[in-house]
Amino acid sequence: MSLTRRQVSSAALAAVPLVRKSRRESRTLYIAGDSTAAQKYADAAPETGWGMALPFFLRKAVRVANHAVNGRSSKSFVDEGRLDTILAEIRRGDLLLIQFAHNDEKATDPARYTEPWTTYQEYLRLCVEGARARGARPVLATPVERRRFDADGDARPTHGDYPAAMRALAAKEGVALLDIEALSLALWQRLGAEETKSYFNWTATEQDNTHFNPPGAVAVARLVAQELLRTRVLARSAVVRLDEDVPASWITWPPAPAS
Repeated sequence: MSLTRRQVSSAALAAVPLVRKSRRESRTLYIAGDSTAAQKYADAAPETGWGMALPFFLRKAVRVANHAVNGRSSKSFVDEGRLDTILAEIRRGDLLLIQFAHNDEKATDPARYTEPWTTYQEYLRLCVEGARARGARPVLATPVERRRFDADGDARPTHGDYPAAMRALAAKEGVALLDIEALSLALWQRLGAEETKSYFNWTATEQDNTHFNPPGAVAVARLVAQELLRTRVLARSAVVRLDEDVPASWITWPPAPAS
């Protein structure tokens, strides 16, 4: 029996794999920030940046590119060309999470100091506008709080006007805001002065009330992930383990890169 031309054509098409044009399935979340978020290496353990723990709360479709660096303010991060490095890589649909203030507050250091309502907002705006110009979404995160308690055992804010200045900028520019300052302050208050020591980089030789150890980094990263969901920056399908235990043993410190 001979086949018709239509039957032959149909058979040929069936033998060819179907190729569909699909939208981009994965994206990258870039972090621009300071030492509280930064990648730490073996020589700094157990100090841990919250950016090291954030991937534990995100599905593999959201990759984390942690560009946070110790000691940087919004000004020095931009002035050193670190924002330019991110903007050269970032793509449409990616995210740029921006957290600064700890080092912006250093009034005696002109290379890093910014004034909350002027230069701080100006440098943050550069990050916001740079991301948007490349089709990426900027996200502002108020600075995570230090461990500071008063004589009555109440957790005290340490960042002055910087969180308020960031909140105002986010509202003016229509940028998603993760209020990590308020959330972390509330968390330290719930934990109390003694228990918070087990979240910060307190060791036999150091009493560090700014930087975290693994449990602290995991706790702050959880706050970040929860805020990414609350603000609808990420869908529920993109986050995991928000209500699950994340073992501190998951944190690892790679060897420091060769200089």
